[in-house]
Amino acid sequence: MKVVERVRDTLVEMDPDHASLYQMNAKNYLAKLGDLHNYVKTQAEKVPPGQRVLVTAHDAFNYFGRAYGFQVRGLQGISTATEVGTADVQELVQFIVERRIPAMFVETSVPRRSIEAVQAAVKAKGFSVTIGGELFSDAMGNPGTPEGTYIGMVRHNIDTIVAALTPKSASQSSHE
Repeated sequence: MKVVERVRDTLVEMDPDHASLYQMNAKNYLAKLGDLHNYVKTQAEKVPPGQRVLVTAHDAFNYFGRAYGFQVRGLQGISTATEVGTADVQELVQFIVERRIPAMFVETSVPRRSIEAVQAAVKAKGFSVTIGGELFSDAMGNPGTPEGTYIGMVRHNIDTIVAALTPKSASQSSHE
């Protein structure tokens, strides 16, 4: 939202003849972003507080965690170029097993092998963690798809997170 406001103000400053157009477009998009924030907040609340843990290959979701009450654990730091050591894997594995985290997530911009290695190590400790889906972190989806827009990408991410971390009811699990 702050970026939209900054872009609007910069465009108005650089092209004052079209100020009303920039202001109207920004107002409309800010309203959509406000609706998106409310949607994400409502969806996030469906996940029990103790299950609000987002485990991914790298911790690109800290902003999301702070905004919506999720603890974020990444195998790597923010950089996807960081090497993952055995100690990093074992620490994350122990965390998942102790907290009984039901799902981890892969990211569209990061190879799956690191998360799959964590999944295998968790299984070796007698606990099963699923890969709950693919999240967009450093890139959006393809042009022309819902995930190819910022709003569509965020909706996809929260829907994927909620589906993987929300306990299945007895009626849901019996139909799977």
